Amino acid sequence: MTLPFPPFIPPRVRRSTWVGVAVLGLGLATGCRHTAAGAPLDARAQAREYLARNEPERALPLLEAEAARHPDDLDVARTLTAAQVKGGHTGAWIAELRRRNTQTERAVNHYMLGLAYFSRASDAGAPAVAAFERAREMKPDEPEFHHRLGVALLESEQYTAAVGPLRRAVELAPERAGFQLPLAKALHRTGDERGAVAALAVLVGKEPSPAEVATARALMDQIADPFARFPKAAESKLEEGMRYLQELDAPHPAIIAFEEILRDYPDLAVVHALMGLAWQRVDDAGRAVEEFKRAIELAPSDGKNHFYLGELYLTRQRPEAARPYLEKAVELNPLLDLAWFRLGDLHLERKDLKAADEAFRILTYLQPDAVPPRGKRALVLQFQGDWAGAERELMRVVDKDPENIEFTLRLGILFTEQARQSSRPETRREAAEKAERWLRKVLEAQPENAVASRALQQLKTP
Repeated sequence: MTLPFPPFIPPRVRRSTWVGVAVLGLGLATGCRHTAAGAPLDARAQAREYLARNEPERALPLLEAEAARHPDDLDVARTLTAAQVKGGHTGAWIAELRRRNTQTERAVNHYMLGLAYFSRASDAGAPAVAAFERAREMKPDEPEFHHRLGVALLESEQYTAAVGPLRRAVELAPERAGFQLPLAKALHRTGDERGAVAALAVLVGKEPSPAEVATARALMDQIADPFARFPKAAESKLEEGMRYLQELDAPHPAIIAFEEILRDYPDLAVVHALMGLAWQRVDDAGRAVEEFKRAIELAPSDGKNHFYLGELYLTRQRPEAARPYLEKAVELNPLLDLAWFRLGDLHLERKDLKAADEAFRILTYLQPDAVPPRGKRALVLQFQGDWAGAERELMRVVDKDPENIEFTLRLGILFTEQARQSSRPETRREAAEKAERWLRKVLEAQPENAVASRALQQLKTP
């Protein structure tokens, strides 16, 4: 049996990480010179391609023309500033923007000025803050200006001052998942851990990118660091116990090491949690429950402690006892992947399809390349009658792995069910054609596949 997480890193080797907010937020992507339809890229897309290939001088004329046509377009303004910075023209660009503001002051010029200042370490503090502040004053309903001001304050370690504009940015643009990240960091830095976790929960409930998820994980690790105040005198004994438990699979010596720590420091929640995992390893559920409950009592805001107890109840076939602890676990730590997976399964077993779909949907963003969450969500969507949604999740796997016979078969079964259940003749015919195509692909790879054979036979039976 392995630990449900490799949850603890000894303090001596642990290091804090924070993936910073991108300075210019370009989101540039490499690509071909034509769209999927074969048409040439428009000027803006072509400029982005040049920047992605580190050819800013070729991008600049295109972006300057775009800025002339769309003077208040913040995306163009941001990309133009990025090109100036990448081309080594930061100083000249700052001087030009200041000249423009002297002639005709405009919010977008202050915005670009703030971005240019922020790209230089020497000006990333007060000069950038002042520029973003002026842009916000001129257009107080623009969420991007509040966001950039908050980020500049945050990176200048003015955490309390950053909270206001970052919170306002979220209020003005609730659909912008990435806006939650700097807000969460600012709240964490000001001691509002509950608010920080709530912001991260909003993030994972939307459609975060892999980079945003990685940033959120790094921040959540800081918020929920069980070793934040671990006594140095006990570190060597902790590492000894951890080595027995995780590397040598020797829970009894690990228990002895952890007991020695607890004799001197009886209120260390993390050690009680480790004791619970060790007792669970030797199949002593009673003592494991005691230790997990003690860990929760000592550190009630650590979601992992709740998860461990919920997971233990699941191994003892007590799903109803497990569910509230798993729900509490993701409330306190919305980045706990396995807790979301377990909750999704529990909701599915209880036929609470809406809750199951939400759990697996979140997990597909936390683990975008993982197969099981997409398979589970496809099943839930199929039960809900959302054939297109189920197909989309299964195809995400098959597109990446065309030889995945399990999911190829599931596509065949999905369309077989749709063909049988649909009341419209045209839909039945289309579904049956798709089902036959996928099922035959399975039989080409596995001629003896009985499930595919039966499904294909069902299609032929009136």
